[in-house]
Amino acid sequence: MAQIQSQLDPHSEAFARNRAAMLVAIEQVQQLEQNLLNKAAEAKEKFSKRGQLLPRERLNLLLDPGAPFLELASLAGYKLHDDKDGSSAGGGPIAGIGYVCGIRAMVVANNSAIKGGTISPSGLKKSLRLQQIARENKLPMITLAESGGANLNYAAEIFVEGARSFANQARMSAMGLPQITVVHGSATAGGAYQPGLSDYVVVVRGKAKLFLAGPPLLKAATGEVATDEELGGAEMHAQVAGTAEYLAENDADGIRQVRDIMRMLPWNEQLPWLPERQYKEPLYPIDELLGLIPDDAKKPYDVREIIARIADESDFLEFKGEFDQQTICGQLKIQGRACGFIGNNGPITPQGASKAAQFIQLCDQSQTPLLFFHNTTGFMVGTESEQQGVIKHGSKLIQAVANARVAKLTIVVGGSYGAGNYAMCGRGLDPRFIFAWPNSRTAVMGGAQAGKVLRIVTETKQLKNGIEPDPKMLDMLEQMTAQKLDSQSTALYGSANLWDDGLIDPRDTRTLLGYLLDICHEADMRTLQPNSFGVSRF
Repeated sequence: MAQIQSQLDPHSEAFARNRAAMLVAIEQVQQLEQNLLNKAAEAKEKFSKRGQLLPRERLNLLLDPGAPFLELASLAGYKLHDDKDGSSAGGGPIAGIGYVCGIRAMVVANNSAIKGGTISPSGLKKSLRLQQIARENKLPMITLAESGGANLNYAAEIFVEGARSFANQARMSAMGLPQITVVHGSATAGGAYQPGLSDYVVVVRGKAKLFLAGPPLLKAATGEVATDEELGGAEMHAQVAGTAEYLAENDADGIRQVRDIMRMLPWNEQLPWLPERQYKEPLYPIDELLGLIPDDAKKPYDVREIIARIADESDFLEFKGEFDQQTICGQLKIQGRACGFIGNNGPITPQGASKAAQFIQLCDQSQTPLLFFHNTTGFMVGTESEQQGVIKHGSKLIQAVANARVAKLTIVVGGSYGAGNYAMCGRGLDPRFIFAWPNSRTAVMGGAQAGKVLRIVTETKQLKNGIEPDPKMLDMLEQMTAQKLDSQSTALYGSANLWDDGLIDPRDTRTLLGYLLDICHEADMRTLQPNSFGVSRF
């Protein structure tokens, strides 16, 4: 056993200060998520009058009671595009990974309670990410559809890229992933192809409307006059066109039918039986993570203190601990599952990059999933570092991260700056999942540093051109640059732009990782039944 002996003092002033700062950050995220729930709840009366359930109510009916549910990208699009006050965050769909009749699935509900469920550019980006997660992890996909389609204010940003979601659906069907859609209301134009490309379609009588062109457009284009029901009603699609396989009486009945479909799929029967894993909890309470992270990002801390609170029995077998102290690598278990861990105690040195690259290859060789915990200013700079081959060794590390075939899970716990973000498997290196703590920061460099760089560059250029630099102008340039980069480096900004799959409370880190490792392991064990073209309606 190589148990970590914690040096953290939970009774110190620094701990209390750090804890208070982290709780404020967590509360901010929770409040934003609550605001979204409150906004949707305002539509309750309108939905009730129509005999409909709110999207969240549909989702709650669909999911197994008491089973885990991991919501994804809940703050996507926060204060972007036409979301002026943050009340429309989420991009349109509510989505996550949960259980339906004991089967783990990706579930998506169009949030028609907010702006009619119309899709913003962020919503499209989110939808594509959800499909990627479903494909990589071999998850069935269930959609509760009711949407006004693309937000026409951003049609040009959505139209061309929007085809990717349809291509993904076709490929998911072809690879053997079931897709089930309930049409609760309107699904028009491109939105009609989402159920059309699903493997199983349920339509709600008197509510579902599926057509490429609604009555107004039809009349304008051809002069033909038709009712909603004639053109694209539930009964027409179930009885005449054959677009739908099942006809439901209301929202709840539609969801019951989805559960019936899932219950009849031999999805879990295809997996080998495994005994329940036995493991012991960490030696130190996970709550202490709140007081571990300094409220001042410039203050260092030992990433081993995080490991001590998430690893089974706080047991950590460190790899090449004497070779480099800035990049920490080693083996641990989370809820009984073996993992390789890479974290930061400072910048990535040439030695650290070389060590981490070797460790990644060893984990790939032994089929051990990798955990990346970001807290780095990036790669070490300077003459010495350059002469030691930081570019060469850094490139080697990025090669290893990019080409590793095992599942890669990333948590941004502190700073994630410069190429350090790449080397530690940030979004661009395609981790299977990536989450962030609410105090974290992601940027090309720190705001103050960026401001100074731009000041020096501008001053040098002016002197070269024979212009006398104006100190006040340079001061303003430096300050504005710093402010801009700092505002664009926050965890909330990153989550709004889908740089991660969501912001999490540090206290949930171990539970989350256990859930994600289960998902990845199940995907590795599952053999799908692919075909050439997906399932078609003839």
